[in-house]
Amino acid sequence: MKRIRCPKCDNYLLFDETKYNEGQSLVFVCDHCGKQFSIRLGMTKVRPPQKEEHPDSSEFKEAFGNITVIENVFGFKQVIPLQEGDNIIGRRCIGTEINAPIETSDMSMDRRHCIINIKHNKQGKLIYTLRDAPSLTGTFLNNEILGDRDRIRIEEGAIITIGATTFILHKGVAK
Repeated sequence: MKRIRCPKCDNYLLFDETKYNEGQSLVFVCDHCGKQFSIRLGMTKVRPPQKEEHPDSSEFKEAFGNITVIENVFGFKQVIPLQEGDNIIGRRCIGTEINAPIETSDMSMDRRHCIINIKHNKQGKLIYTLRDAPSLTGTFLNNEILGDRDRIRIEEGAIITIGATTFILHKGVAK
């Protein structure tokens, strides 16, 4: 099975590519937004879903770390690299400017849900701070909800839940 993304709403559609010949044109109608679009088999690259890519967090360990989104009914496992400064985390959506987008159909997750700030302290150690963006459903750290003004220091293995999606923080190695 292959999946393609709707150019209008970013919803994924699945189809069995073995039933069609290379060079053949296929027309799809998105179940989510009703947009009609076509593709030509063999002419464009179809991106494999992340669950076939076997994401691994070890490649981001040298930089500022990453978050590993746990696979659930709304989406696949994802490994998202973090950068120095504010990392705005939320639901991936066209037109929303965030630097740590999560591909999900979880509508309880805001487009800008929470922020992880990464900075160096005076000794050169990386400091990670979590805060709510603010969001409609709140941000939970180890099953405790954060207040609107809370700034909580988080460590390796912190379990954060936004909407119905959970991810784990993996810290980077300070240089």
